[in-house]
Amino acid sequence: MPKTPIQTEHAPRAIGPYSQAVLCGGTVYLSGQIPLDPARGELVQGDIAVQARRVFDNLKAVCEAAGGSLDQIARVGIYLVDLGDFAAVNEVMAGYFAQPYPARSTIGVAALPKGARVEVDAILVLE
Repeated sequence: MPKTPIQTEHAPRAIGPYSQAVLCGGTVYLSGQIPLDPARGELVQGDIAVQARRVFDNLKAVCEAAGGSLDQIARVGIYLVDLGDFAAVNEVMAGYFAQPYPARSTIGVAALPKGARVEVDAILVLE
């Protein structure tokens, strides 16, 4: 099955040997997004809610570049440096998704790229 890379200028460009997302069949695998401003390439300033909104905005842009939307995300993986941020990130996520919500895992990690406090990856299923 061929792999088609997905790329948009409305989300931060890949900073390594990977794609923002890859389409395989009808499934899009979105790389992890941290709270980088796509125009400046720098972390957004603010609390965890501000950072989480930037992450979900970045994911939304990649979904749209793939021809889909957040509503078609089947699974989300959330990575937090501080699991004490779980409730705030959960509240932000609720503003981006409607029922039925995607499956999700939340994992505490020691560190994230560029000192980010949150990273989110996802799997999008196109119809």
